[in-house]
Amino acid sequence: MRRGALLAVFALAACGTAAEEPEPGAKASAQPASACRSVTFEDARFTHCVADPKQHAITMALGGSRGQAYRGFVDYALDRPSDSAPVAFAMNAGMFDNAGKPIGYYVEGGKRLQELNRAKGLGNFHLLPNGVFYGTDGKWEIRTAEDFYESVKDRPAFGTQSGPMLVIGGELHPQIDEDGPSRFVRNGVGVDGEGRAHFVISEQPVSFGKLARLFRDDLATPNALYLDGSVSALWDPARERMDTGALLGPLVVVEKRQIPRKDTP
Repeated sequence: MRRGALLAVFALAACGTAAEEPEPGAKASAQPASACRSVTFEDARFTHCVADPKQHAITMALGGSRGQAYRGFVDYALDRPSDSAPVAFAMNAGMFDNAGKPIGYYVEGGKRLQELNRAKGLGNFHLLPNGVFYGTDGKWEIRTAEDFYESVKDRPAFGTQSGPMLVIGGELHPQIDEDGPSRFVRNGVGVDGEGRAHFVISEQPVSFGKLARLFRDDLATPNALYLDGSVSALWDPARERMDTGALLGPLVVVEKRQIPRKDTP
């Protein structure tokens, strides 16, 4: 996507988030042109985006030819080749250092740029267990970091480590309070039993517990991973939303699968 095509989106982004409000009493509002929709869960507003392996491909993006992290959707969008598959949506994808580089496992285009981080420490990333979202050829999974270390032998096409896990085997992370006092705009990802990846970003500050229950109770994802909070951001081209402001690190990009055209006889 080139600069001229992005001007309208940038204008909207400068005004902040453009999520649509659900109708009173309705659980969700239909957004047929977008992979994302507005939902309400426990009286809190969220945007829920679905990546279906039959329709989408998932890639990671960190930086371009300059060797520096993009730090946001604007630079990434301007750097995308003109023949790239259309973007369905994109989100921030895991925790990072001051330079925007991932602090945990990170694979982009089959190349491992950061090894698995199994260290103990402070902060959300080290609220163990943390986990890895990864996949190859439309098969997407989330595992705890220890399970990933013990079970995954082949390098995936993409992968990002973040933490904490929100849902583990259908149960909430044992150290997450039901509705703790910490409130931030937060986002995460879960994979359901049909292999679809559900990406969620809150439209208001919420607790860890509320976000985790959304994945467990409403989206029925047996495993879900926290991606970040306070810097959480979404790019949804179909609804002309591009969140700006906070500096980001790794990006997860969901592209529309290109269907090969049949030759006309």
